[in-house]
Amino acid sequence: MIIVNTETISGKNLQTLGLVSGNTVQSKNAFKDIGAGFKSMVGGELVSYTKMLAEAREVAISRMIRNAEAMGADAIVNVRFSSASIMDGAAEILACGTAVKFV
Repeated sequence: MIIVNTETISGKNLQTLGLVSGNTVQSKNAFKDIGAGFKSMVGGELVSYTKMLAEAREVAISRMIRNAEAMGADAIVNVRFSSASIMDGAAEILACGTAVKFV
């Protein structure tokens, strides 16, 4: 599956199949939240949250791909990501794009 954030794929004629998306809501446990709270007082990267968001992004992408494959897509174009805080320590990651077939 080709995944791009552009509207086209060089050298390919595309037939639009429709919108596809995948999302997940992830949270860290209380102990990591406490550690991140201390880290935020002194500054620097909150590594546990960086890892959490990277894992969440991969889950969202794989769910988006699964939806595109169910439609018979060869690729997903114009891919975008968004995130939202659901509550302290929990975030939603959404991946969406346009499923296309090569013609």
